[in-house]
Amino acid sequence: METSPATTAVYVTVPDKETGKKIASALLESRLAACVNIIPGVESMYWWDGAVQTDSELLLMIKTRQALVSDLAAKVQEVHPYDTPEVIAVPITSGSAEYIRWLVESTAAPS
Repeated sequence: METSPATTAVYVTVPDKETGKKIASALLESRLAACVNIIPGVESMYWWDGAVQTDSELLLMIKTRQALVSDLAAKVQEVHPYDTPEVIAVPITSGSAEYIRWLVESTAAPS
């Protein structure tokens, strides 16, 4: 394992697979993400409009550079159907040197 150079995993929930693929494609085509995993079977419980809601969702696990997170979040907001989409970034502190190198090489250089 090797220390990761400012890379991040970003989590975004989506209502369905079609939305997940649409967001994943937009992020990959714009080189804001190196990889997007679409994980089914998430049950989310949360406060919304003054009440606890429960929904079946999918989770996107997006790998990117830390410097691209703001642009990535803006792209998610642009494409996502929710008023307030979940966009949570978690630093990748270490990982396979080959994978981290590939992640950095597969994303756009920050402007």
